[in-house]
Amino acid sequence: MLFKNNSLNLFFAFLGGLFLLFLVAPLLNLMLAASPAKLFETASDPVVSKSIGLSLTMAAVATFFSALLAVPFAWLMARSKFRLKHLVSGLIDLPMMIPHSAAGIALLGVINRESAFGQFASNLGIDFIDRPAGIAVAMAFVSVPYLFNASYNAFSGVPLRTEHAALNLGASPIKVFFRISLPLAWKGVLNGLIMMFARGMSEFGAVIIIAYNPFTTPVLIFDRFNAFGLKNAQGISALFILISLVVFIGLRLITKPSEDVRN
Repeated sequence: MLFKNNSLNLFFAFLGGLFLLFLVAPLLNLMLAASPAKLFETASDPVVSKSIGLSLTMAAVATFFSALLAVPFAWLMARSKFRLKHLVSGLIDLPMMIPHSAAGIALLGVINRESAFGQFASNLGIDFIDRPAGIAVAMAFVSVPYLFNASYNAFSGVPLRTEHAALNLGASPIKVFFRISLPLAWKGVLNGLIMMFARGMSEFGAVIIIAYNPFTTPVLIFDRFNAFGLKNAQGISALFILISLVVFIGLRLITKPSEDVRN
């Protein structure tokens, strides 16, 4: 560690301790409020287990289909220079900046049953309002910027000369993408997939506008809190946090970077 055992390190460590306390204290208090028996009882509730399964499944669906669009476009943006590039990047980041309830309202105007797109989808047998498909769309809309930005940064770190060398040796652009660019950027892309999945499964504001029912877990927590109060909502919250923590840590271990420690 740089400047070992000096007052600046101690002061920054103190600030870091306050920062960690701010993050950990509410979660620890929630876990202590929910006994193992309460967690088991909550997990046995079919409504709760169904909501958790729906949250995880729709977050995975949203992440998968978004990756088909966002990852190739991130590569294209990383390799392109044009006048409106910063404007396009700003538009992609916009869903992270606006209130998610407003994002839900904006989506609702496009996918409701009376809209042109909603009627077109309905003719294909697809309905979004109060349906899992709508939940997936809402999750994707607010969380896909995390995937795009992580993928863009990963592709930006791939040396252009490596891609050009492969092209000069006769490889097609599609082979260069799948055999050179994507393998070299895969950890960053995977990190973006994890961040999008995690953000999607926790989404509340946009989802509740599009699909109050069937319940995702965040919406169910809100519903139980309104109907039965804090105690009832604590058990579901604690269980969902534990499951999210296990899933997130497991996925993070896949992308654990090698530590580069320089003395």
